[in-house]
Amino acid sequence: MRNQVLSLCLGLGLAVVPLAVVAEDIVIVIGSEPTTLDPHAADDGGEKAVNDNVFETLMVRDPDGNLGLGLAAEEPTQVDPTTWEFKLKPGVTFHNGEPLDAAAVAFSVARMIDPDLNSEQLSYFSTLAGAEVIDDLTVHIKTSGPDPILPARMYYFMIVPPEASQADDFAQAPVGSGPYKVVRWDRGNSIVLQADPDYRGGAPEVSQVTYRFIEEPGTRLSTLLAGEVDLVTNLLPEFMGQVPQAASMRGLEHPMVLLNANGGITADVRVRQALNYAVDKEALASALFEGHAQVEAGQLLGPTYFGFNEDISAYPYDPDKAMVLLAEAGQSEGEITLVSTSGRWMKDRVLTEVVAGFWTAVGLTGDVQIYEFDEYLQRLFRSEEGQRSDAIFVVSGNELLDADRSFSAYLAPSGFGASNSVEQLEEWITMARTEIDADARQALYEQVVEYAHEEALLTFLLNINNVWGMSERLRWAPRVDGKMFVSTMSVE
Repeated sequence: MRNQVLSLCLGLGLAVVPLAVVAEDIVIVIGSEPTTLDPHAADDGGEKAVNDNVFETLMVRDPDGNLGLGLAAEEPTQVDPTTWEFKLKPGVTFHNGEPLDAAAVAFSVARMIDPDLNSEQLSYFSTLAGAEVIDDLTVHIKTSGPDPILPARMYYFMIVPPEASQADDFAQAPVGSGPYKVVRWDRGNSIVLQADPDYRGGAPEVSQVTYRFIEEPGTRLSTLLAGEVDLVTNLLPEFMGQVPQAASMRGLEHPMVLLNANGGITADVRVRQALNYAVDKEALASALFEGHAQVEAGQLLGPTYFGFNEDISAYPYDPDKAMVLLAEAGQSEGEITLVSTSGRWMKDRVLTEVVAGFWTAVGLTGDVQIYEFDEYLQRLFRSEEGQRSDAIFVVSGNELLDADRSFSAYLAPSGFGASNSVEQLEEWITMARTEIDADARQALYEQVVEYAHEEALLTFLLNINNVWGMSERLRWAPRVDGKMFVSTMSVE
């Protein structure tokens, strides 16, 4: 089966077309075009890749993941169990001149939780209940219950201008307060940002950055080798030796497959368990990712996340057991539909097809359906009850480094990506979200992990590295969270 994995990775053709790059401008290639540039609307990695440079947050993380101050002038404090006080840095404005003050923060909180927005990011902000302006530079953020990780949530929460964000074209031409401004979005081709010369602390060295959207890995490589671009995301590991510079770092991305526990072939737990036993995860890590991935420990968390259960490990590769379970379930020759996308994550399409190949090897007939990213997101987040696909490939990221985000999104029945209706999971996850005793909170999450593993609510796969390819002239150090802050880049 390892040779089958390798064979599915071959056949990429390269076309090299030279193109010069301006000295202080850079070009970054991402795998999928953003569905929107509204920083509150979508859970979309392409949007974040751009908007991380346009908008700012109350809290930040350093390259190693340590939490620090962003727009906040000092460490936030708890006024009471459900209220956090933030003091803001003075004199900060949005690109259109609106003040970034307590009113802007309160407006942003209200906008995020507005049911009319129906944000796909709510799994990050599941406790937010509102905000209150105390004075121009002081705001109280309210939560629905005690929330021990509210400061970490504010690392992901972007502040928007109250006036500009209500414009009809805000999702196309957003206005932020960060070091870069959006100057052009040529849909289907590129997004261009320019440095704000008046940014506090001084304008960044890179004066302009262009984002291009290239799904096909070989084409991304060829543009880098041709000198057309400076930074390529999701570089295939087998290409690392071919590019001027390459970097690989264990990241926060966890590819897995959501299994529909409510209907279809996957409603039977024996089938879901069989799907886990059928996949050789060691082969995926070594052959498909050439060692730039680690086998997931049977849970949707990395070992450094709060809530990780040390007693749970990966399903072993046991195709014989998988076939026995399928026979017991009366599905030895069953059909299963697997939905995925292409270009958004490293080897997403290939990984999907290889997983389906493992399932086919134990007797199932796999129907792999690959959709453009926007349509894929609709099927992931907006599936009507009773129309959920048997299996949906997804890569979960979690900048909170806490189980709440992952579990709220993909395991709690109320989550946008959940494929089950287990009330006990909803109860445990909700209780843990507002549990201030760390030991009690950890115990609740360990129960969730154990249940999800035993019931095989997911096909657990890998924790993959972030791999980048860079031009010879680019100077940049990757971060553990995978964010690409252009203000930290320079060219020679």
